[in-house]
Amino acid sequence: MARLPRIGVMIGDPGGIGPEVCVRALASGCPQKQGQIVLIGSAEVLRRAARVTGVDMPVTVVSSPDEAAAAAGIAVIDPGAEAGAAFETGKPSARSGRAAKAWIDRAEQLSRDGALDGWIMAPVDTGSMRLAGVVQDLDDLQPAGTFMFRMSGPLRVVPIAEHLPMRDVAASVTAERISHVARLTRDHLIRWGMAAPRLAVAALNPHAMFEEDRDIIAPAVAALRREGLNITGPVSPDAVFRQCIEGRYDAVISMYHDQGQIALKTAAFAGACTVYLGLPYVQMSVPHGTAFDIAGQGIAQPDSMIAAMTTALALAGGVAFLKAAAE
Repeated sequence: MARLPRIGVMIGDPGGIGPEVCVRALASGCPQKQGQIVLIGSAEVLRRAARVTGVDMPVTVVSSPDEAAAAAGIAVIDPGAEAGAAFETGKPSARSGRAAKAWIDRAEQLSRDGALDGWIMAPVDTGSMRLAGVVQDLDDLQPAGTFMFRMSGPLRVVPIAEHLPMRDVAASVTAERISHVARLTRDHLIRWGMAAPRLAVAALNPHAMFEEDRDIIAPAVAALRREGLNITGPVSPDAVFRQCIEGRYDAVISMYHDQGQIALKTAAFAGACTVYLGLPYVQMSVPHGTAFDIAGQGIAQPDSMIAAMTTALALAGGVAFLKAAAE
């Protein structure tokens, strides 16, 4: 009998709300119905998070995902990057940055080796990582060659570019980039069990009425249709995201970061999560930050982490697992 899907969760910056949303998500019991979750980080920080959130579950240190299957309560792989007592709650620090990077590296290695079917990154802080000298920008943590597929309920959006100045956005809209992201999105949706994905491509300009839409986006979409993709565009950006929510499309290819993010965070922020397209395993993150201002108070909401855990397990499980879960 094949084992259930297995996902690791790097607990985020230890000074932020990541540890709290991790333990609260597991306390909900929802992720465990679909597979196995093993946390990666400081056991001491997680025990502290359990105390402040009122989660009555033991935190059990394990050495591997295999060992986690039989662990009581919350299983955690603790690489021991820093002593748990050394982390300060509610502020960035070099210790937190070094630990977060070590936990990321362990999660990636376990996923590459096949010990995990993928992993989730709880919120990290670039300030901590800069202080540690391990990362200069949050974009440095995105795997090379990947694109961020964001979802919440029926709204699924993937931009062809991420953090660009607005003055550079128009130049980033190319037929090659649109085609690559559309094919990648189609391929992943099929891998995840969607037989014939319906894609929409957002226009760059209001009402799809200017030269980028006419001379670049429209011909790219026409060429993709000739390849056999079920794709429409350019669709006016003031309508396409609502149409996706209503069920007309399965995903929207957006032309820049905020074009899709504003729609998603306005319509369906609670429970939103992100998966990276272009990897052989599942890698996800949540759309909120470390929230240092409320860290340690036990009030951070776990909705996005629950969504990330359950979605990662479903995607890793594949079609057969999804059918079994529905029965």
